[in-house]
Amino acid sequence: MPSLEALLASDHEVIAVVTRPDAPSGRGRRLQASPVAERAARAGLEILRPERPRDPDFVARLTDLAPDCCPVVAYGALIPQPVIDIAKHGWVNLHFSLLPAWRGAAPVQHAIINGDQVTGAATFSLVKELDAGPVYRTITEPIGATDTAGELLQRLAISGARLLVETLDGIESGDLVPVPQPTEGISLAAKITVEDAKINWSRTAVAIDRRIRGCTPTPGAWSSFRGERFKINSAIPEDRDDLGPGQLEITKRSVRVGAVQGSLRLGEVQAQGKKPMQAADWARGVQFAPGETLGG
Repeated sequence: MPSLEALLASDHEVIAVVTRPDAPSGRGRRLQASPVAERAARAGLEILRPERPRDPDFVARLTDLAPDCCPVVAYGALIPQPVIDIAKHGWVNLHFSLLPAWRGAAPVQHAIINGDQVTGAATFSLVKELDAGPVYRTITEPIGATDTAGELLQRLAISGARLLVETLDGIESGDLVPVPQPTEGISLAAKITVEDAKINWSRTAVAIDRRIRGCTPTPGAWSSFRGERFKINSAIPEDRDDLGPGQLEITKRSVRVGAVQGSLRLGEVQAQGKKPMQAADWARGVQFAPGETLGG
Protein backbone atom coordinates (compact mmCIF):
# COMPACT_ATOMS: atom_id res chain seq x y z
CA MET A 1 0.00 0.00 0.00
CA PRO A 2 2.78 2.59 0.70
CA SER A 3 4.01 2.12 -2.87
CA LEU A 4 0.59 2.84 -4.36
CA GLU A 5 0.21 5.89 -2.14
CA ALA A 6 3.64 7.14 -3.20
CA LEU A 7 2.86 6.63 -6.88
CA LEU A 8 -0.47 8.45 -6.57
CA ALA A 9 1.32 11.37 -4.91
CA SER A 10 4.07 11.47 -7.54
CA ASP A 11 4.22 13.16 -10.94
CA HIS A 12 3.65 9.82 -12.66
CA GLU A 13 0.22 9.00 -14.06
CA VAL A 14 -1.28 5.81 -12.65
CA ILE A 15 -3.63 4.50 -15.32
CA ALA A 16 -4.72 1.22 -13.70
CA VAL A 17 -3.94 -1.17 -10.84
CA VAL A 18 -3.40 -4.92 -11.08
CA THR A 19 -4.24 -6.97 -7.99
CA ARG A 20 -5.52 -10.39 -6.95
CA PRO A 21 -9.17 -11.34 -7.51
CA ASP A 22 -11.61 -10.73 -4.67
CA ALA A 23 -11.32 -13.54 -2.11
CA PRO A 24 -13.68 -15.04 0.50
CA SER A 25 -13.19 -13.49 3.93
CA GLY A 26 -14.71 -13.64 7.41
CA ARG A 27 -17.24 -16.04 8.88
CA GLY A 28 -19.71 -15.47 6.08
CA ARG A 29 -16.97 -16.08 3.47
CA ARG A 30 -18.15 -13.08 1.50
CA LEU A 31 -15.96 -11.90 -1.35
CA GLN A 32 -13.64 -9.14 -0.18
CA ALA A 33 -11.52 -6.88 -2.38
CA SER A 34 -7.82 -6.58 -1.60
CA PRO A 35 -6.71 -3.42 0.25
CA VAL A 36 -4.95 -2.33 -2.94
CA ALA A 37 -8.19 -2.68 -4.90
CA GLU A 38 -10.10 -0.70 -2.29
CA ARG A 39 -7.56 2.13 -2.41
CA ALA A 40 -7.55 2.11 -6.21
CA ALA A 41 -11.35 2.33 -6.23
CA ARG A 42 -11.26 5.39 -3.97
CA ALA A 43 -8.78 6.95 -6.38
CA GLY A 44 -11.10 6.25 -9.31
CA LEU A 45 -8.63 3.93 -11.04
CA GLU A 46 -9.38 1.01 -13.30
CA ILE A 47 -8.75 -2.27 -11.45
CA LEU A 48 -7.56 -5.42 -13.22
CA ARG A 49 -8.04 -8.69 -11.31
CA PRO A 50 -6.73 -11.54 -13.48
CA GLU A 51 -6.75 -15.09 -12.10
CA ARG A 52 -3.39 -15.51 -13.85
CA PRO A 53 -1.20 -12.92 -15.59
CA ARG A 54 -1.41 -14.87 -18.83
CA ASP A 55 -5.25 -14.68 -19.01
CA PRO A 56 -6.16 -13.49 -22.55
CA ASP A 57 -8.59 -10.80 -21.38
CA PHE A 58 -5.97 -9.33 -19.06
CA VAL A 59 -3.28 -9.40 -21.74
CA ALA A 60 -5.62 -7.71 -24.20
CA ARG A 61 -6.61 -4.98 -21.78
CA LEU A 62 -3.03 -4.30 -20.73
CA THR A 63 -2.07 -4.06 -24.40
CA ASP A 64 -4.84 -1.51 -24.94
CA LEU A 65 -3.68 0.55 -21.95
CA ALA A 66 -0.11 0.56 -23.35
CA PRO A 67 1.68 1.49 -20.11
CA ASP A 68 5.15 2.99 -20.31
CA CYS A 69 6.23 1.02 -17.25
CA CYS A 70 4.63 -1.41 -14.79
CA PRO A 71 5.88 -1.09 -11.19
CA VAL A 72 5.17 -4.26 -9.20
CA VAL A 73 5.34 -4.96 -5.45
CA ALA A 74 4.71 -8.36 -3.82
CA TYR A 75 2.38 -9.52 -6.59
CA GLY A 76 2.95 -13.19 -5.88
CA ALA A 77 2.74 -14.56 -9.43
CA LEU A 78 5.32 -14.98 -12.17
CA ILE A 79 4.79 -12.59 -15.07
CA PRO A 80 5.30 -14.29 -18.46
CA GLN A 81 7.71 -12.67 -20.89
CA PRO A 82 5.05 -11.65 -23.46
CA VAL A 83 3.28 -9.67 -20.71
CA ILE A 84 6.56 -8.12 -19.52
CA ASP A 85 7.19 -6.98 -23.10
CA ILE A 86 3.90 -5.04 -23.31
CA ALA A 87 5.25 -2.10 -21.33
CA LYS A 88 7.76 0.13 -23.12
CA HIS A 89 10.17 0.03 -20.15
CA GLY A 90 9.10 -3.37 -18.88
CA TRP A 91 8.09 -4.17 -15.31
CA VAL A 92 10.06 -2.73 -12.40
CA ASN A 93 9.93 -4.84 -9.26
CA LEU A 94 10.45 -3.56 -5.71
CA HIS A 95 12.03 -6.38 -3.71
CA PHE A 96 12.87 -6.27 -0.02
CA SER A 97 16.45 -7.52 -0.02
CA LEU A 98 19.88 -6.56 -1.31
CA LEU A 99 19.91 -8.65 -4.45
CA PRO A 100 21.24 -11.18 -5.27
CA ALA A 101 20.77 -12.06 -1.59
CA TRP A 102 17.42 -13.56 -0.68
CA ARG A 103 15.64 -13.94 -3.97
CA GLY A 104 12.15 -15.29 -3.44
CA ALA A 105 8.94 -14.91 -1.46
CA ALA A 106 10.20 -14.25 2.09
CA PRO A 107 13.43 -12.20 1.98
CA VAL A 108 12.79 -10.25 5.20
CA GLN A 109 11.97 -13.37 7.20
CA HIS A 110 15.05 -15.24 6.00
CA ALA A 111 17.33 -12.26 6.65
CA ILE A 112 16.27 -12.21 10.31
CA ILE A 113 16.32 -15.99 10.78
CA ASN A 114 19.82 -16.22 9.33
CA GLY A 115 21.20 -13.45 11.52
CA ASP A 116 21.86 -10.80 8.86
CA GLN A 117 22.72 -7.44 10.38
CA VAL A 118 21.79 -5.39 7.31
CA THR A 119 19.14 -5.81 4.65
CA GLY A 120 17.45 -3.35 2.30
CA ALA A 121 15.37 -3.00 -0.81
CA ALA A 122 16.13 -3.09 -4.52
CA THR A 123 14.35 -2.10 -7.69
CA PHE A 124 15.11 -4.26 -10.70
CA SER A 125 13.91 -4.98 -14.20
CA LEU A 126 11.66 -8.02 -14.21
CA VAL A 127 12.85 -11.04 -16.20
CA LYS A 128 11.57 -14.59 -16.52
CA GLU A 129 14.01 -15.98 -13.93
CA LEU A 130 13.02 -15.41 -10.28
CA ASP A 131 14.25 -12.01 -8.99
CA ALA A 132 17.28 -12.20 -11.30
CA GLY A 133 16.88 -9.07 -13.42
CA PRO A 134 19.34 -6.16 -13.57
CA VAL A 135 19.13 -3.78 -10.61
CA TYR A 136 18.29 -0.10 -10.90
CA ARG A 137 18.82 1.11 -7.33
CA THR A 138 19.17 -0.17 -3.76
CA ILE A 139 18.81 1.16 -0.24
CA THR A 140 20.05 -0.41 3.00
CA GLU A 141 18.30 -0.92 6.33
CA PRO A 142 19.90 -2.18 9.58
CA ILE A 143 18.23 -5.11 11.31
CA GLY A 144 17.77 -4.34 15.00
CA ALA A 145 18.34 -6.90 17.73
CA THR A 146 14.60 -7.05 18.49
CA ASP A 147 13.16 -6.47 15.01
CA THR A 148 10.37 -8.80 13.93
CA ALA A 149 9.68 -9.52 10.29
CA GLY A 150 6.54 -7.41 10.51
CA GLU A 151 8.34 -4.39 11.95
CA LEU A 152 11.21 -4.58 9.47
CA LEU A 153 8.86 -5.06 6.52
CA GLN A 154 6.86 -2.02 7.59
CA ARG A 155 9.97 0.17 7.53
CA LEU A 156 11.11 -1.24 4.19
CA ALA A 157 7.66 -0.73 2.66
CA ILE A 158 7.88 3.01 3.41
CA SER A 159 11.49 3.55 2.33
CA GLY A 160 11.00 1.18 -0.61
CA ALA A 161 8.04 3.21 -1.86
CA ARG A 162 10.28 6.25 -2.14
CA LEU A 163 12.90 4.13 -3.89
CA LEU A 164 10.32 2.93 -6.42
CA VAL A 165 9.22 6.47 -7.32
CA GLU A 166 12.84 7.60 -7.61
CA THR A 167 13.53 4.66 -9.90
CA LEU A 168 10.62 5.58 -12.16
CA ASP A 169 11.87 9.17 -12.19
CA GLY A 170 15.28 7.95 -13.37
CA ILE A 171 13.78 5.69 -16.05
CA GLU A 172 11.62 8.53 -17.35
CA SER A 173 14.55 10.93 -17.54
CA GLY A 174 16.82 8.31 -19.10
CA ASP A 175 19.45 8.84 -16.38
CA LEU A 176 19.03 5.41 -14.77
CA VAL A 177 20.33 2.23 -16.36
CA PRO A 178 19.99 -1.16 -14.60
CA VAL A 179 23.15 -3.09 -13.72
CA PRO A 180 23.30 -6.92 -13.98
CA GLN A 181 23.30 -8.74 -10.66
CA PRO A 182 26.50 -10.46 -9.48
CA THR A 183 26.69 -14.17 -10.15
CA GLU A 184 28.01 -14.79 -6.63
CA GLY A 185 26.24 -14.33 -3.30
CA ILE A 186 22.90 -15.67 -4.52
CA SER A 187 20.61 -16.98 -1.77
CA LEU A 188 17.00 -18.10 -1.94
CA ALA A 189 14.17 -17.15 0.41
CA ALA A 190 11.36 -19.65 0.04
CA LYS A 191 7.96 -18.98 1.59
CA ILE A 192 7.96 -19.66 5.35
CA THR A 193 5.55 -22.52 6.12
CA VAL A 194 3.92 -23.39 9.42
CA GLU A 195 6.32 -26.31 9.74
CA ASP A 196 9.28 -23.96 9.17
CA ALA A 197 8.02 -21.89 12.12
CA LYS A 198 8.22 -24.82 14.56
CA ILE A 199 10.81 -24.17 17.27
CA ASN A 200 13.61 -26.69 17.76
CA TRP A 201 14.79 -26.32 21.35
CA SER A 202 17.98 -28.20 20.47
CA ARG A 203 19.32 -25.00 18.95
CA THR A 204 20.96 -22.03 20.62
CA ALA A 205 18.82 -19.41 22.33
CA VAL A 206 20.07 -16.81 19.84
CA ALA A 207 19.02 -18.95 16.86
CA ILE A 208 15.60 -19.63 18.39
CA ASP A 209 15.06 -15.93 19.06
CA ARG A 210 15.84 -15.17 15.40
CA ARG A 211 13.33 -17.76 14.25
CA ILE A 212 10.64 -16.36 16.53
CA ARG A 213 11.23 -12.83 15.26
CA GLY A 214 11.50 -13.96 11.64
CA CYS A 215 8.15 -15.75 11.85
CA THR A 216 6.31 -12.89 13.58
CA PRO A 217 3.55 -12.02 12.84
CA THR A 218 3.01 -14.77 10.26
CA PRO A 219 2.94 -17.71 10.25
CA GLY A 220 3.90 -17.36 13.93
CA ALA A 221 6.59 -19.37 15.73
CA TRP A 222 5.29 -22.27 17.77
CA SER A 223 6.17 -25.24 19.91
CA SER A 224 3.89 -27.72 21.67
CA PHE A 225 2.65 -28.06 25.23
CA ARG A 226 0.80 -31.16 26.36
CA GLY A 227 0.33 -32.18 22.74
CA GLU A 228 -1.24 -28.90 21.60
CA ARG A 229 0.24 -26.08 19.57
CA PHE A 230 1.70 -23.28 21.68
CA LYS A 231 2.60 -20.02 19.89
CA ILE A 232 5.43 -17.80 21.05
CA ASN A 233 5.17 -14.25 19.77
CA SER A 234 8.17 -12.80 21.59
CA ALA A 235 11.06 -13.89 23.79
CA ILE A 236 14.35 -12.56 25.14
CA PRO A 237 17.49 -14.73 24.90
CA GLU A 238 19.50 -15.01 28.11
CA ASP A 239 23.02 -16.25 28.73
CA ARG A 240 22.03 -18.89 31.30
CA ASP A 241 22.71 -22.60 30.76
CA ASP A 242 20.91 -24.06 33.78
CA LEU A 243 18.00 -25.59 31.84
CA GLY A 244 17.93 -28.43 29.33
CA PRO A 245 16.41 -28.04 25.84
CA GLY A 246 12.71 -27.22 26.21
CA GLN A 247 12.84 -27.41 30.01
CA LEU A 248 10.52 -24.94 31.74
CA GLU A 249 11.29 -22.75 34.74
CA ILE A 250 8.17 -21.08 36.16
CA THR A 251 8.26 -18.20 38.64
CA LYS A 252 5.62 -15.68 39.68
CA ARG A 253 6.96 -13.14 37.23
CA SER A 254 8.53 -15.09 34.37
CA VAL A 255 8.67 -18.24 32.26
CA ARG A 256 12.03 -19.44 30.98
CA VAL A 257 12.77 -22.23 28.51
CA GLY A 258 16.11 -23.93 28.05
CA ALA A 259 18.08 -24.30 24.82
CA VAL A 260 21.38 -26.03 24.03
CA GLN A 261 23.21 -22.77 24.69
CA GLY A 262 21.47 -20.16 26.81
CA SER A 263 17.76 -19.92 27.50
CA LEU A 264 14.79 -17.74 26.57
CA ARG A 265 12.51 -15.70 28.78
CA LEU A 266 9.12 -15.85 27.10
CA GLY A 267 7.18 -12.66 26.39
CA GLU A 268 3.80 -12.92 24.67
CA VAL A 269 2.45 -16.43 24.15
CA GLN A 270 -0.77 -17.99 22.91
CA ALA A 271 -1.93 -21.39 24.09
CA GLN A 272 -4.30 -23.46 21.95
CA GLY A 273 -7.78 -21.91 22.03
CA LYS A 274 -6.64 -18.91 24.10
CA LYS A 275 -5.98 -15.26 23.39
CA PRO A 276 -2.41 -13.89 23.31
CA MET A 277 -1.13 -13.05 26.79
CA GLN A 278 2.07 -12.54 28.72
CA ALA A 279 3.79 -15.81 29.58
CA ALA A 280 3.61 -15.22 33.34
CA ASP A 281 -0.16 -14.68 33.10
CA TRP A 282 -0.53 -17.90 31.10
CA ALA A 283 1.55 -19.86 33.63
CA ARG A 284 -0.60 -18.71 36.56
CA GLY A 285 -3.54 -20.56 35.05
CA VAL A 286 -1.69 -23.88 34.58
CA GLN A 287 -0.96 -26.65 37.08
CA PHE A 288 2.52 -27.82 36.13
CA ALA A 289 3.81 -31.31 36.67
CA PRO A 290 7.48 -31.81 37.57
CA GLY A 291 9.77 -31.97 34.56
CA GLU A 292 7.31 -30.61 32.01
CA THR A 293 8.81 -29.21 28.82
CA LEU A 294 7.87 -27.39 25.66
CA GLY A 295 8.10 -29.45 22.51
CA GLY A 296 8.50 -32.72 24.39
